[in-house]
Amino acid sequence: MEAYCVKCKAKREMKEAKQVTMKNGKPATQGTCPVCGTKMFKIGASK
Repeated sequence: MEAYCVKCKAKREMKEAKQVTMKNGKPATQGTCPVCGTKMFKIGASK
């Protein structure tokens, strides 16, 4: 899944992506940037 990396300032393919549920109960996807290792986060259900 692709997400925006804040540190690299570019869209990248998320590494180690996993489904999480936010505090309000909505789905999201969390992973890491393959280039810099920063946490990446994308709100919404993954396909």
